Amino acid sequence: EDAKYSLLRFMLTDPSGGPASLMLEPVFAIAFTRDSQGKLILSKEEIEDAVKIEGDNVIVKLKRPFAPFLSIIARWSYIMNKQWCVENGEWNGAYESLAKYNNRPKEDSFLLKNMNGTGPFEFKRWNINAKQLMFSSFKNYRKTPAAIKMLVMKSVPEFGTRRLMLEAGDADIIDVPRTFEVQVKGLKGVKVQDNLPRLLTDPVFFFTFEVNPLANPDIGSGRLDGNGIPPTFFGDKDTRKAFAFSFDYPGFLKDGMKGKAALAKGSIPPGLLGYNPNTPGYTFDKTKATEYFKKAYNGMLWKKGFRFTLTFNTGSEVRQLACQVLKRNIESLNPKFKIDIRGVDWPIYLEKTQNKKMPLFTRGWTGDYPDPHNFIFPFYHSKGRYAIAQNYSNPQMDKLINLAVSQTSTIERKKLYARIQKLAHEETIQIYTIHPQGLLAMRDWIKGFYDNAVFMGIYFYPISKN
Repeated sequence: EDAKYSLLRFMLTDPSGGPASLMLEPVFAIAFTRDSQGKLILSKEEIEDAVKIEGDNVIVKLKRPFAPFLSIIARWSYIMNKQWCVENGEWNGAYESLAKYNNRPKEDSFLLKNMNGTGPFEFKRWNINAKQLMFSSFKNYRKTPAAIKMLVMKSVPEFGTRRLMLEAGDADIIDVPRTFEVQVKGLKGVKVQDNLPRLLTDPVFFFTFEVNPLANPDIGSGRLDGNGIPPTFFGDKDTRKAFAFSFDYPGFLKDGMKGKAALAKGSIPPGLLGYNPNTPGYTFDKTKATEYFKKAYNGMLWKKGFRFTLTFNTGSEVRQLACQVLKRNIESLNPKFKIDIRGVDWPIYLEKTQNKKMPLFTRGWTGDYPDPHNFIFPFYHSKGRYAIAQNYSNPQMDKLINLAVSQTSTIERKKLYARIQKLAHEETIQIYTIHPQGLLAMRDWIKGFYDNAVFMGIYFYPISKN
């Protein structure tokens, strides 16, 4: 009963921007539980038919064959104790009360600040202002209790501050952007974990094919007059190709990433089905970039010039560097080309991207589960997160993606993903830069660390301090 409740709760409470689509897609063949007016689109009968209990088994009925389903369901994070949830004001599992809990503000949920699980650590405190979480070793864990008695996770955006904390012993493990690698190697009492495999494609430049112009300073005048861009500026393929040929891919890899990454030619990262280093991609070619800029808008773009704002999320040094590389190269082609760069805090950044306010923005994608569909769908499908933000829709692309995920043959899936990435290249939907490797710095008293590319974050249970 708890397993059934957990799966349904995960899918049907469906907070906007949340992960419910991971399960909604295979089970109900939808990405959202609501229509454009916010009303539920699933019937009671559909829900009851989708997840059932037969003896000691939970039966999940899929709308269609869905190759990565087992990869999606094999995770701990869905499972909740139904009785505990209901006692604390959460959804009771009845269809009649679902509307009240569907997409409600997270602040209204008891689960926002409370946990109830069986893992090796017990949640103790969340200091929202200090951006700090505290956990203690759970003495009733089914295996040997964790060696770490108190665990503190803290968000420290500035790398310089993190580095000082590590040096002083106030931090045991810190995340290190590749651009700061040299600052941690050789530090006394510090060891570096490098070349960690990641299911990651980042940074990526996303073109918004039609920008929301309402009260939008990022497009300047809103016209192709040298002081702005029209809302459909990046709806022009020649313009997109000109930008793609303007990025210094090998320079960014060498200077920005110290060579510790794979050049990206599509959304699928190394290690996954469908990844192919020989996939068609763009090269840094100022001559071709100039040709496409002169071709765009029947020559008016080259003659008039443009100005717009390119955005990255504040705190991402790598994405900021990528923006600077693109700006420098494009502005060197024509003095009438002007790109302003602005960092935006993450919550506002997400809102602006999904509301189609940013003409060109940088983001990336870390795999939720180890399957190419988790990259292909959000990047290219008309119902995917990035395609929606970009105002991109192509029925041919949707058809190929739907076909690929329904195949049980890995050979057929591989062929289809090659076609999908070829089409993405031809349409220049996005600009891919690299597939980074992970880099962590930790004190040499840390023992038992090991990395898992599929597990998001650090697995703390086997770690001890000596």
